[in-house]
Amino acid sequence: MLKQWRARVAGTPAAPAGSSETALIALIAGGDRDAFQALYRIYFGRLARFLDRMVRNGALIEEIVNDTMLVVWQKAHTFDHSCKVSTWVFAIAYRQGLKAVNMRDEPVESNFELEAGDVRQEPEHAMAQQQLQQGVGEALKALSLEQRVVVTLTYYHDMGYQEIAETMGCPVNTVKTRMFHARQRLRVLLSAHQEELL
Repeated sequence: MLKQWRARVAGTPAAPAGSSETALIALIAGGDRDAFQALYRIYFGRLARFLDRMVRNGALIEEIVNDTMLVVWQKAHTFDHSCKVSTWVFAIAYRQGLKAVNMRDEPVESNFELEAGDVRQEPEHAMAQQQLQQGVGEALKALSLEQRVVVTLTYYHDMGYQEIAETMGCPVNTVKTRMFHARQRLRVLLSAHQEELL
């Protein structure tokens, strides 16, 4: 059912100006498919980028996003306004991603295409940018799953530690500790990457 809705998302008008995600959730709780499509459109790209860094398997990403949004559809009536809608949706995606990672027994690799950069860059700058992105990507892969999630939510989704703690279902101090260790590890890995390029 969700795959059919996703196929129609491209033709669905965006949410009306002024409608909030909270209002969309309330409409979804009442069975409004148009509101669901609007929320799906808002979150598909954000969740895909988050899950790409989390599960590192392009084939799984759309499946996990669909599973996440199915839960949103089924559980919208349980949203209690104790956090932002984005925190609630990302928490569902995080749990669905963990479930998918734990069910797989083979190593996973990412082939999900992210947005391309500015194609009008100078060749030298474009190559340096590509090498930097590749280095950061490789360094992120070397982190533990929990550290990678904290870094991704902080730097790619602009979440604060409290919101990340709510998303991951852990204390704020645990998030801070994971970020501390992730930064230490990234510093070492990115220094090594820069030395390789020299």
